[in-house]
Amino acid sequence: MASILKVDKLDPQSGTALEIGSSGDTITIPSGATFTQSGTMNASAITAGTVATARLGTGTASSSTVLYGDQTYKTEPSAGTNGPAFSAWSGASQALTADTWTKVSANTEVFDSDGTYNNATYIFTPAVTGNYLFFGTCYFQSLDCLSSYIGIYKNGTRVITSSIFDGTATTVLDYPMPTILGAIASNTTDYFEFYVYSMDASVNAYGDSTRMNWTTSWGAWKVA
Repeated sequence: MASILKVDKLDPQSGTALEIGSSGDTITIPSGATFTQSGTMNASAITAGTVATARLGTGTASSSTVLYGDQTYKTEPSAGTNGPAFSAWSGASQALTADTWTKVSANTEVFDSDGTYNNATYIFTPAVTGNYLFFGTCYFQSLDCLSSYIGIYKNGTRVITSSIFDGTATTVLDYPMPTILGAIASNTTDYFEFYVYSMDASVNAYGDSTRMNWTTSWGAWKVA
């Protein structure tokens, strides 16, 4: 026969050990009731059922997040050690304005491991903290100027620059290829762009305007 025991507190008759039920018994906490644990409960005591992932740490638990050792859910890292990574090229010639930094319209992706390169705005936003190795090559077509430069921009500021020196303003060079290579640290919100600059670019002796050839390209990959 079932009975109800109504008390405000249970204490052991002697000592400090209190046992509720016997081996094989099932202790039930009904729906709507709250069991408050103020003392210590050993994790080894949980031998059945599944702990909800949201109870394991802070942040959003989902198929694209990972629980780190500091008990926070963070974006799942890219597969391998070299992602995010991308490479893109222009796909079409691009006119240049003298003495002006011009963003390279690299709209054709060779690869984009994590979908973090925008081929409409030509911006790379890795979204993963780390160190990235950047490269870039600009094919200047019908160059007739003192010198030209290429640069990697981080958050709107140029952080790496490379140049090629023509020597005179009248010498015509077809397809000089300044290149750039350098490592840049990035956090989850930093963004990067590729720019070129032509000093005193003009119409050359052949009647051609200085411009970037369609094979101009750049890219990056995470190295650490």
